[in-house]
Amino acid sequence: MDCLFCKIINGEIPSKTIYEDDLVKVFLDINPNSNGHSLIVPKKHLRDFRELDDELLLHIHKLINKLYPIYKEKLHCEGLTICNNTELGQEVKHFHVHLIPRYPNDEIKMLSNKDILLDLDEIQSKLS
Repeated sequence: MDCLFCKIINGEIPSKTIYEDDLVKVFLDINPNSNGHSLIVPKKHLRDFRELDDELLLHIHKLINKLYPIYKEKLHCEGLTICNNTELGQEVKHFHVHLIPRYPNDEIKMLSNKDILLDLDEIQSKLS
């Protein structure tokens, strides 16, 4: 398999690992949005969140709750953005969760093209 994250997990490519157990590896993103930007990556190759089982999802959730206080204490961040991309926007096709510590004035923005957004009532009617 030619998966970048599988190669990192197998030790073929070095990483700045900050946590590892039987199910996941957590390492620093090589193209970070902030200090401490990390990736939680399952050791089993799963393409996206649709392949996760409840046990692994709960494990990741508990790990985030364990890591966030450490980030706050050691990195002095004041918030945390937790995100995942599926299909479009997913550069590495191996499920992973981004942990992006947030700092005052970090200028990280969630941008959108407001010109193409539909009216909220229209969106609601499509999704309800």
